[in-house]
Amino acid sequence: MENPLHLKSLNHISVVCRSVEKSLDFYQNILGFFPIRRPGSFNFDGAWLFNYGIGIHLLQSEDPENMPKIRIINPKDNHISFQCESMTTVEKRLKEMEIEYIKSRVEEGGIYVDQLFFHDPDGMMIEICNCDNLPVIPLSGETLRPCSTLRCSMQRKKNQQLV
Repeated sequence: MENPLHLKSLNHISVVCRSVEKSLDFYQNILGFFPIRRPGSFNFDGAWLFNYGIGIHLLQSEDPENMPKIRIINPKDNHISFQCESMTTVEKRLKEMEIEYIKSRVEEGGIYVDQLFFHDPDGMMIEICNCDNLPVIPLSGETLRPCSTLRCSMQRKKNQQLV
């Protein structure tokens, strides 16, 4: 596969917020991100967070009253998806935190992927899934297996030892 722009990884996702404080609370206490330093030269309110190898940049809306209203939970809407270790644990925690969500299950060739969808405070759709059950199959070439950074680096080392 070609990499015309020589990309390495996803760096961050930016989310425009009605309230940076409410979104900061959500991304920290619900999704487990932690705040990181952001350049002091920015002349607008915001916050940066990091975890799971992903950055989330919260940007204060210039016109929070005119931001789109939160709509119904629609899995076919734009969303950010996170892998999890246990769908049962995630669902239990969402219920305890009284976060409205919907469940979905996808089946492909006897492999099941479970999904939970819910909104952040500004209506950004969040998906939690066990999507790593499903192999990544390019339309041409070899089948790939999605994996955690740790598992991928361990597999690379193992493959290098075999060469």
